[in-house]
Amino acid sequence: MARVWLPKPIYESLPYYYLVAGVISLGAALYLDFWYWPYIGVTAGFACLVAGLVVWLRRKDFRNSAAQAAGEPPQPGPESH
Repeated sequence: MARVWLPKPIYESLPYYYLVAGVISLGAALYLDFWYWPYIGVTAGFACLVAGLVVWLRRKDFRNSAAQAAGEPPQPGPESH
């Protein structure tokens, strides 16, 4: 399987792109009233939100575990402020 390489700014902002796409899809589902588009918008919106949260949390956990293995203190999350 070939590795996919993304530039660092795009890679780092990918979870936020997923979250924004999810919010836009959910918002669009409120205004669409044709065929099955509201259901498609809600499904895609929740899928994007879940994907964004999973990617963000997995990266946070990996970075904290890598920091602990290197002997550095873990990075505080948004819930500690």
